[in-house]
Parts: sequence; C-alpha cells; structure tokens
Amino acid sequence: MTAASDTVRAALVTPLSGPLAGFGRVGVHALELWARSAAELPRPFRGVELTVHDSSPDAAAAVRAALTTRPHLLFGPYGGGPALAVARNTDRLVWNHGGATGKLAGYPHVVNVLAPASSYHVGALELLVRRDPRPAAGTVLYVDTGFGRDVAEGAADAAARLGVAVRRLGFPRDTAAEAAASVPDADVLLVAAGFADELTMARELLSRPWRAAAFVGAGEEAPLAELGEAREGLLGPAQWMPAAAPEPDEGPDAAWFVRAYQEIAGGPPPYPATQAFAAGLLAARCLRDAGEADDDALRRAARSLSCTTLYGRFRLDDEGRQVGHRVLTVQWQAGHRRIVWPPGVAEVTAIYPRT
Repeated sequence: MTAASDTVRAALVTPLSGPLAGFGRVGVHALELWARSAAELPRPFRGVELTVHDSSPDAAAAVRAALTTRPHLLFGPYGGGPALAVARNTDRLVWNHGGATGKLAGYPHVVNVLAPASSYHVGALELLVRRDPRPAAGTVLYVDTGFGRDVAEGAADAAARLGVAVRRLGFPRDTAAEAAASVPDADVLLVAAGFADELTMARELLSRPWRAAAFVGAGEEAPLAELGEAREGLLGPAQWMPAAAPEPDEGPDAAWFVRAYQEIAGGPPPYPATQAFAAGLLAARCLRDAGEADDDALRRAARSLSCTTLYGRFRLDDEGRQVGHRVLTVQWQAGHRRIVWPPGVAEVTAIYPRT
C-alpha cells in the first residue's frame, strides 16, 4: 500500500445498475486493470487508488459523491446521457471514454477519448462510393434523440460531401415499427436508434432489396444477433477491434491488454473496456507531461497531445473534438464481423450489393 501523498486518487462515475450497467462494469474492469498494472505515473506518485460510483439513476449525485474523495483524475460514464449529466454537474476535468455525443465538445473541461457518434456511418458511405461511384439514393432513419440526431447529421454531411442524395427520417421513441413501415425504398439504408428499436426495424426492413444497409447495432456482436442469417451483409460501426489495433507508442499493445483483461473478467474486452483503459493511459501520460495533478495543466497537456494507444490515435482539435481516433466499418460475412473499411485495416472486401 502506498502512502496517501504517493497515490493518484482516481474516481470513476459510471452505470453499475440500470440498462447500461453491463457497459459500465466492463469499464470498471478495464480501469482497475490500468490502475493495477499499466499506470505509468510521474514522481512522486507510485500507485493509483480507484473509487467507483454508480451514475444510475442520478449522475449528479454520483459526481458529488465522487468529488468527496478529492480525486486527481475523474473518469466519466458510459452513455451519452450520463456523460452529459456529469459534464453539467462539475467543472472538474472529466476524462470522457463512454459518451459519443458531439455535445460534449462544447464543454472545455471534458477530454474526449472516443470518436463522436456523428462519424458512425461515415465509413459506410465512403466505402459505398468507392465501390459504386454512381450517385445513389439513401435514407437515414434515426430515433429523434441526441444520439440519433448526431449520427444522422454526420451521415447527411458526409453524404453531401460524397455526392450521395439522402433523405433523413426521424421518429419518436417507441414508434420503431410504425416508422419502419413508412420508410420509402432507396438504394442505401442507414439506421441509428437504440438496439431494441433497430432490431424491430431490421425485421421489417431487411426483406427489401437494399443495395446496402447499415445499422449502428450491426457494429457489435450481440445487438442484432436474433436476426440470424438476415444479419448477413449488414454494415455497422465499431469503435475498436483487436484485429485493427495499431502498434502503440503509449502503453501496452492489444495482445497484452486482451490477455490481461480476460484473466480478470473471464472474457475478451468489448469496446467500452478498451476505451476506458485508453482513458487511463492518456490521463497518466498527461500527468507526466503536465508535471502536476492540476486540472488546467492536464487540460493543456491533453489539448497538445498526439499519440497512439492500443485503442488508436489520440488528437483533439481546437474545439475539443476527438479527431485522431477513427471508427471502423464492419460487415457481417459468414456469421462473423469482418472489417471492410478503412482500406488500410480492412480484413476482407465488402460484399456489395448486399443481396
């Protein structure tokens, strides 16, 4: 046990109960692994003491509880809503590894580790234009929430840049079936909603002859698994996959992380775990660069930092947006997620048209 003056006090506010609890718990595993085995700290620090606070159902109360521990480092929660609630209820520097909403770039005391949701369907559009340069007609179907609007606006902006005509169709929560039934035919379908809503809409929409279809939930293993063979050919965004992990210049490599995480968690690390672990590495790097555990100094260090962890490149623009890390585009082929974009890390050629 290190003396208190030699210890970095870190606090993690994240869901440990409620619908996002599973995502929150993997972040706990990852930051505990970082604290125990991968935190490269400047003198006089010799260790990390991590406390964890449940952001559900009241993120503001959880932040207040976390601040009573007088943390040097404050790590935010999984989920855009909880992450925004934390940012609104403290002026302390927050290391954001779980909230993809672009609104967080408006908070100067938030360090954004992950790529924003507005980039989720950009890779799919770039891939489709590369494969089929003729102008296509597309539909962006999204739930009318902050997350859905972020994804839809990013897709629409990319489509305009790439010369793809798209129509945006928003729908209220809990009306997925009705929304799917009213979607007009087009060449390309891009969907952004909660996983349950995406599953409902996929069952209705995938019987149509879309040349390409992308769902946010198709980027991960579990959300659309009930579709079975109907999932074949779907595109989706993935924040991280071990097969595309770069050689890092900060922290351990992906092979070390996967092995160490499996030892403590009993299974491979999902992307929220990797994001949390990378946040720990980056916070420690900024501690070393700043030379002190002061929020303003750490913020300046983060804004000037350009490095690569196992999660990917880290670089912030002048407005605090993460512009270094890039979302992968995967496609379901023969029952497996395979990386198809960007070209430098693609494992296979995308199947196009989908059917």
